[in-house]
Amino acid sequence: MPSPIAFADVLAARERLAPYLVPTPLREYPQLNELVGHDIRVWVKHENHHPTQSFKIRNGLSAVTALTAAERARGAIGASTGNHGQGVAYAGKLLGIPVAICVPERNNPEKNAAMRALGAELIETGVNYDATVVDCGRIRDERGMTLVHSTNNVNVIAGAGTMTLEIIEQEPSIDAIIIALGGGSQAVGALTVVGERAPHVKVYAAGAEGAPAQYESWRQGTLLSGLPINTFAEGIGTGSAYEFTFDALKAGLADFVTVTEDAMYGAVRDLIRITHNVPEGAGAAGLAGLRKLAPQLAGKRVAIVMCGGNLAMTDLKRALSG
Repeated sequence: MPSPIAFADVLAARERLAPYLVPTPLREYPQLNELVGHDIRVWVKHENHHPTQSFKIRNGLSAVTALTAAERARGAIGASTGNHGQGVAYAGKLLGIPVAICVPERNNPEKNAAMRALGAELIETGVNYDATVVDCGRIRDERGMTLVHSTNNVNVIAGAGTMTLEIIEQEPSIDAIIIALGGGSQAVGALTVVGERAPHVKVYAAGAEGAPAQYESWRQGTLLSGLPINTFAEGIGTGSAYEFTFDALKAGLADFVTVTEDAMYGAVRDLIRITHNVPEGAGAAGLAGLRKLAPQLAGKRVAIVMCGGNLAMTDLKRALSG
């Protein structure tokens, strides 16, 4: 499988993260097995238990701890809808590195507040995430800061890969992993790890119907950009595919499904009821995807990822309203 990273990069990332993060829980819930049906056993990887309630703390810490002294002195900058920004900001606070995060206009105000609380300078620019990325590149050039891209960065993807390394060590019987796909760091990290350590494990992706760029790029076999974004699941709300991850996703994913907004809201509600954890939209997409994929995964042992728990209060109220 073509991959922008090597398994050795994941092992190196794990060493850099070890002083700062502990492995997150992987839990099976009998009621979740009953909900999904098809004789499937389901494990939930609780990335929402990290200090920033998201797997992207792995990405940010992995990238920032790998910076040279000169790069740290210039400071780090990135574009984010919230979780990547919190990861980079958390790393900057730990290591004493200045951090600026560009976010879309009208971004989730609760995620904005969380980034500011971690000491990041917040720059609100761009009508959506893809526009924010462009503006972030310009600001980086003006300031001479070090760009920590949420996807196009070896150490970011290696950090994400540490999550799957934990999963297959915690439950070696897993047959499949379903991952919410935004930029692709989680999925490509997973493909790299299982390719080396557990080649029998299949990796599936779930995307939002309201942000189809990654799915349509995968389906058509070509990089697409500028597609619409209309989803409450900010973590998978991208309008473009990424050259850095595209080839690995195209070659490695066992399947890719998209899920509706209602399906993700329903999955938020089910996960709260059964696990007593609050997932954000992207954090519930794995369960929504599993319910769609269940017939072809009958009898399998499947891990889904609660990749984030930073759900806006307005979306929580909508989810609970049913």
